[in-house]
Amino acid sequence: MLSRRAVIIQLPAAALAATSGARAFAAEKAVTVGITLPLTGADADDALLIKNGAMLAIDDANAKGGIGGYKINVMVLDNGTATAGQYDPAQAATNARKLVSDQGVVANIGPQMSGDGKAMSAILSQGDLATITPASTNPDITDPKFAGQYRPAGKAVYFRTVTTDAFQGPNMANYFAKTLKVKKVYVVDDSGAYGVGMANAFEAQAKKAGMTVLGHDQLDPKEADYTTILTKVKGLSPDGLYYGGVAQAGVKLVKQSYDILPKIIKGGGDGMYSSSVLKGAGFPAVEGWYATIAAPYVFDKPEVETWVKRFTAKYGRAPEGYSITAYDAALVILDALKRVAASGKPVTRSAMRDAIQSSQVHTLQGVVSFDGNGDIKNRIVSVFKCEKNAKYPLDDVLHQFKYLGVAPQTV
Repeated sequence: MLSRRAVIIQLPAAALAATSGARAFAAEKAVTVGITLPLTGADADDALLIKNGAMLAIDDANAKGGIGGYKINVMVLDNGTATAGQYDPAQAATNARKLVSDQGVVANIGPQMSGDGKAMSAILSQGDLATITPASTNPDITDPKFAGQYRPAGKAVYFRTVTTDAFQGPNMANYFAKTLKVKKVYVVDDSGAYGVGMANAFEAQAKKAGMTVLGHDQLDPKEADYTTILTKVKGLSPDGLYYGGVAQAGVKLVKQSYDILPKIIKGGGDGMYSSSVLKGAGFPAVEGWYATIAAPYVFDKPEVETWVKRFTAKYGRAPEGYSITAYDAALVILDALKRVAASGKPVTRSAMRDAIQSSQVHTLQGVVSFDGNGDIKNRIVSVFKCEKNAKYPLDDVLHQFKYLGVAPQTV
């Protein structure tokens, strides 16, 4: 397991050669790409799957001799702490400062969590360091209304290979109303930036879609017992329960709602499409939960099936949806590096940021390009239902969550 200190992966070129014909790195030129994820705490399993997605792309590039004569070193920083028990925005801010202070770092992949993103973004902006998040979805970070807070230096530095909760939350509300026919819903969140934003977006659209929102409560992730809230919810006789949040509170919510609210429809965002939730809550409690991811489902594509086999062979576990978006984030950075190097310009943070902004990169999820705020132009939200598949490990997200389709967008 990685320590909470920075880990620099700097393998010699000989160790990276995929074949005897792989060319050597030109004059050992190198750049460093950061990876910032909560590798300690409740979401560590999912963070590792995301990290592995990014590393697969970088390892592939280095094995072929690098990009434009540059070897890609990796600085892995842990945004999680034992004290928080999950992601920790204070640690994320410290890690952002570490990235910015190292002039060899030209881009970053991460963070996973929106609370970390809010803590990191202004620091990265002031350091002119672009990051591509494969998982954080709170829309405020890239909303021009909050540019003074999250990108004080002006230019967009926070890019995404997923869409935001401005679509994920409302689209799932549409799915609850139109497909699942939920009439009365209760909303809870885990009090974090991601959870609150997701739950609020869901609630607002739920009302517009004709559902009655019976109430909205916040859960303390460090509390052990949510039975008082759940018993209150039971007394209101809802058809559905929606949770905005991640695994630390989510695991306990899944377990306790199974006992108190066993028969109603339950769902959440991408915080519930999670190996950590599968492992922590387990079957039968997690059976039947709905979840979304803020990206298209691509695992049925032949080229992705081949990629899944490579990923599983290398890491001993199947990937999840955000392993794909992390791989795609790395592809975007590698493409930017290739274009900057080919231009003959120095590979600076500013040049990399500008190249990322203008990306048109063919990735596993399709062509990735960004608007002027750094948001991906593709706004598909995919819906899943947890259905036990005894043929695979019970914490295998790819096989324990059945893909149901695309959530209806708000017209």
